[in-house]
Amino acid sequence: MADLRVCVIGLGYFSQFHLEAWQKIDTTQIVGVSDLSPDRRAWAEQEFGVQTFDDVAAMLETCKPDIVDIVTPPPAHAALVRLSLQKGRTLICQKPFCVDLEEATQITAEAKTKDVPIVIHENFRFQPWYRTVKTFLETGQMGQIYRAYFALRPGDGRGADAYLSRQPAFQTMPKLLIHETGVHFIDLFRWLLGPVTDVYADLRRLNPAIAGEDAGLLVLDHASGAQSILDGNRLSDHQTDQPRRTMGEFELEGEGGTLRLDGTGQLTFRAFGDQTWTSITLSEPVDDTRFGGGCVEALCRHVAHAIQSGTQPENLAAEYLEVLRIERAAYQSDKSRTKLPVSQS
Repeated sequence: MADLRVCVIGLGYFSQFHLEAWQKIDTTQIVGVSDLSPDRRAWAEQEFGVQTFDDVAAMLETCKPDIVDIVTPPPAHAALVRLSLQKGRTLICQKPFCVDLEEATQITAEAKTKDVPIVIHENFRFQPWYRTVKTFLETGQMGQIYRAYFALRPGDGRGADAYLSRQPAFQTMPKLLIHETGVHFIDLFRWLLGPVTDVYADLRRLNPAIAGEDAGLLVLDHASGAQSILDGNRLSDHQTDQPRRTMGEFELEGEGGTLRLDGTGQLTFRAFGDQTWTSITLSEPVDDTRFGGGCVEALCRHVAHAIQSGTQPENLAAEYLEVLRIERAAYQSDKSRTKLPVSQS
């Protein structure tokens, strides 16, 4: 089978992980990369040996890709998706998806009329420890799930120069903790525990140098009866040698016991009534030199396999709209200081 032809749009900080991923997959070939910056195009040519373009339309016409991977900030998503829509092609779009729910809904509808799938690049669910958690839950050993809790503690949000060395746009985003980072966990909690019915949020800004919120609580009620909690504080850290490996610590409590993820990427389980913790062997390979244990490559491999096997990939845009509804409800809840049903957001 011929290699899938991939074009990547956008060469900001996170694009390095996308380019590395596509080059490691033996069934894909990067045929073109586009960015408005000459310096970033020169970097891509030197580091990855790829052909670069300053014009997206020209790249798409010249390279005729099977996959278009959009790695730009949200304000560019709508125009780039529209430009890339072509039957027989698969699009991947970075999160946050579009500027708001309305724009995302419109773009999703337009893609559907062209029969073009859009996969949202929501890579936390592809981290090897969470793939293992999902498999562990499917064994039934946890029984009824009571609560999922994640303490987000990347420790990168302190001082006047917070985020500037890696993702400077974070400083000026009017919504940060939930819109940029929290959506990872909304998607993760939905994937692990099922649909969300109600939302409560209490958000705040701790660092006066930034525009948006950088700390707070997000509480999600699931239709299953489980509750999930994101306890976020970007100024605090956690015990780890790599703060961006897991970005914090995770705990899942259920009828059968407690499952924990620490900052080293290790999973342990303690059965109810037992006093010992047992290590859980990860079911997916870990690349500890890459973001999130290699989750970007795992997502890209998943999409490539879905295309070549004729199966449906995870996290299509139509499904992801629910994450945006929950995000909206979170900000409405914070403003009103009340728990809100997602259906009313």
